Amino acid sequence: MLTVVTNVEDALAGSADGGSLIDEIVRDGARRMLAAALEAEVAAYIATHAAELDEHGHRLVVRNGHAVPRQVLTSAGAVQVHAPRVNDKRVDEATGERRRFASLILPAWCRKSPKVTEVLPLLYLHGLSSKDFGPALEGFLGTDAGLSAATITRLTVQWQDEARAFNARDLSKVDYVYLWADGIHVGIRLDEEKLCLLVLIGVRVDGTKELVALADGYRESTGSWADLLRDAKRRGMRGPVLAVGDGALGFWGALREVFPETREQRCWFHKIGNVLSALPKSAHPGATKALAEIWGAEDRDNARRAVAAFKLAYGAKFGKAVAKITDDLDELLAFYDYPAEHWIHLRTTNPIESTFATVRHRTKVTKGPGSKAAGIAMAFKLIEAAQARWRAVNGPHLVALVRAGATFKSGKLVERGQRAAKAEAIAA
Repeated sequence: MLTVVTNVEDALAGSADGGSLIDEIVRDGARRMLAAALEAEVAAYIATHAAELDEHGHRLVVRNGHAVPRQVLTSAGAVQVHAPRVNDKRVDEATGERRRFASLILPAWCRKSPKVTEVLPLLYLHGLSSKDFGPALEGFLGTDAGLSAATITRLTVQWQDEARAFNARDLSKVDYVYLWADGIHVGIRLDEEKLCLLVLIGVRVDGTKELVALADGYRESTGSWADLLRDAKRRGMRGPVLAVGDGALGFWGALREVFPETREQRCWFHKIGNVLSALPKSAHPGATKALAEIWGAEDRDNARRAVAAFKLAYGAKFGKAVAKITDDLDELLAFYDYPAEHWIHLRTTNPIESTFATVRHRTKVTKGPGSKAAGIAMAFKLIEAAQARWRAVNGPHLVALVRAGATFKSGKLVERGQRAAKAEAIAA
């Protein structure tokens, strides 16, 4: 039972280790809840196999006390765990080995919760040295156990191996219909310059999003992007139907070389930023609204009329700003040829932007040793963690139709009969 402490001295005594009273309460609550969950898990496992008996009528699956206490780092801090054990005497007929109880809540290898593991790559990409991880997190977790420089180094090596294996996997069995591309500059501690990450995220035929490839590049050059795309093609990747990216990328030259059949969609988020940078701040509110009338139009015809209105309003004084729209107009409006449910996803490179939002605009690069391999590994783990939370695109059933070459007009599917009639009318 929790007790409210009203005496200041008692409160200080209750947190003599330097932690706050509320943190101690949270950690104690987390420990109790985890213990109850583990006990319930073991009880359910034993109850499931209660009918299995040996030749003497004794149960084959019984409790076996508790394991040695250990600390687990969680987002609530370091929690002491005294996990119950199970004595499973059953034998696997296939292997001849004893069966083992494996907790789904707290695996035997677990020393850090997944949430804590996600934080480590993020801190590294922010420029934190591996030797500083323990002190940096001790104030939040109540301990630096398991976060020594040696532990972080071992994790980094492991993640580098995982990243290399990921970038060498077979892509022939996966079909990416849409593709987002972006270059991310992060403050990794390198001798000469910041690390530039080339990131490709795709949409599979079933509508789910996933990381396609991740590599380091030289300032987002066409050559770097071409190397990445050629490697993906060599591993069996099929050309996507539509690629989305920033207009300034060397990616487009590489895409036309490696996957010439893929259509191009410019990112509206980047484009709006480029246009506003060519306008005085006093014009930003009106220009932002006028640009929204373009990308938010209900169809291509209305979008073109909004472009004409934007040109009329700003063309005389700010020709360069207007040219940023008119010069790339076809690529900016390409999304109108696809299902309306997908427009919100195809207008920007948001899946990449949101994943790296906390690290991509960092300008201060911390000093000290660093490596591209470690930076790529950390970025890989960051995306891997984010990927688990990505939702499928709207209207996922329509992605397969896009790959099949179905025609969409103003976001709606054009049936075969309508296409035939239209073709006859054009021929006549």
